[in-house]
Amino acid sequence: MPLNQHSRAITEGDQRAPNRAMLRAVGFGDADFAKPIIGIANGYSTITPCNAGLDVLAHRAEAAIRAGGGMPQMFGTITVSDGISMGTEGMKYSLVSREVIADAIETACGAQSMDGVIAVGGCDKNMPGAMIAMARLNIPAVFVYGGTIKPGHHGGHDLTVVSVFEAVGQHAAGKLPRAEFEAVERKACPGAGSCGGMFTANTMSSVFEAMGMSLPGSSTMAAEDAEKAESAAQSADALLECVRRGITPGKVLTRQAFENGIAVCMALGGSTNAVLHLLAIAHAAGVPLVLDDFERIRARVPVLCDLKPSGRFVATDLHHAGGVPAVMKILLEHGLLHGDCLTVTGRTLAENIAGAGGAPAGQEVIRPWERPMYAEGHLAVLRGNLAPDGAVAKISGVKTPRMSGPARVFESEEECLAAILGGKIRAGDVLVIRSEGPIGGPGMREMLAPTAAIIGAGLGDSVGLITDGRFSGGTYGMVVGHVAPEAAVGGPIGLVREGDTITIDAPQRLLQLEIDDTELAQRRAEWTAPTPRYTRGVLAKYAKLVSSASRGAVTD
Repeated sequence: MPLNQHSRAITEGDQRAPNRAMLRAVGFGDADFAKPIIGIANGYSTITPCNAGLDVLAHRAEAAIRAGGGMPQMFGTITVSDGISMGTEGMKYSLVSREVIADAIETACGAQSMDGVIAVGGCDKNMPGAMIAMARLNIPAVFVYGGTIKPGHHGGHDLTVVSVFEAVGQHAAGKLPRAEFEAVERKACPGAGSCGGMFTANTMSSVFEAMGMSLPGSSTMAAEDAEKAESAAQSADALLECVRRGITPGKVLTRQAFENGIAVCMALGGSTNAVLHLLAIAHAAGVPLVLDDFERIRARVPVLCDLKPSGRFVATDLHHAGGVPAVMKILLEHGLLHGDCLTVTGRTLAENIAGAGGAPAGQEVIRPWERPMYAEGHLAVLRGNLAPDGAVAKISGVKTPRMSGPARVFESEEECLAAILGGKIRAGDVLVIRSEGPIGGPGMREMLAPTAAIIGAGLGDSVGLITDGRFSGGTYGMVVGHVAPEAAVGGPIGLVREGDTITIDAPQRLLQLEIDDTELAQRRAEWTAPTPRYTRGVLAKYAKLVSSASRGAVTD
């Protein structure tokens, strides 16, 4: 396998003798200098169950690269656990970690002149962080998902981590005895793997498979099953073939590939975070993609899968029903995918799924085309005088798609959660959580704790919530996030006052503050910029660099 320009730069010529000497110290022999140098970005960590099993996968990939004629070079990258930091100040670091991961992988591969990279990740930001780096580097690359957690079980029901957040609200509302509450907490997360519903991790793994950057069928495997480790080895083989053939992310991450990813996200009922992350990855790849592209595709693609958080099933159920290939086959048959897109297998998407069966009879996870969960996609882009640059709502499972009510204004997630748990929220209220955007937070925290508490309190169908922050993939209900411009830069959400009437109209894609233009202009003239919450460190740096959520909250 010939070297490309990357590893040749550190191995050829007498002037490179010091480089070779350093490499000999980590195991290179004479023959190894003629092999491609392959980076393994290993997100292993015991911080979170999502990443606790990644070391096994990384080492399987390492062995396969060595056996296939490459020289693997493993390096670590960070992760943070959204589930553990949720509802705390620590959650402000979550979206920031996407940029740190991207920068770390780009830096390691660029500095060491690697010929290719395989990234092994689990928790939510590992995936978009790795993909941003792969797009920037544009060297052969494959992503390996660490796998989903298996569901917990209690009282005849499957549990996920979101079950615990909802149990908090149920217990606070007096609807769940203490003993049951504690049983849910103890049983929800039985082992390694990323959160089990079609939350952000499983959404992004599925989207990457649809975009051609991961192997077919790999995105819904359970972390603890043997097939996951075997898939890591197969991914390494695929990467070496990409090196041989010169298949780079720039040839895979095309405009059509992004459209495929969006279509699959809609069909699965995926996370609102996919919007934010795909905008950022497209930016890194130099592919034009805007919010309105999501709305255009949403109108054409039905929700085919009955998956949590608003549905009944988890990712392992989807895997047993045929996984993402089965869903893609349905979409391809109905002209909703670009089947000619190149993938990291060296084949087209259509070729990858040619042998996939449709959704098998007798299962209810993947609905037939004639009987979808919803006739149109679930991620809607809303605009209006409250969100002139757009906002994102997940409208699947929403029983009240139109709502007008008095604003209940909170300057942080904690303030809002205290009001919900304290029984101070009433049916018909529209909660406004602001100053939680990319700049204002900083870091755009996920509002899973208050949204789950609303569901747990039995108010999910009667209370709205809007925020310039974002939501966990586990969130559902009448909630609108990514409101842009955000409050910290003078966006209209920062001008809302307690008691103002707000209208959320999902069918009309409208988010409106019901005051006249003159009053809104007067409030804007009186507005003053808030003092930054952080003045040093990574959060301060992030707040100075980050763009609007409507552009993916990118930092470059």
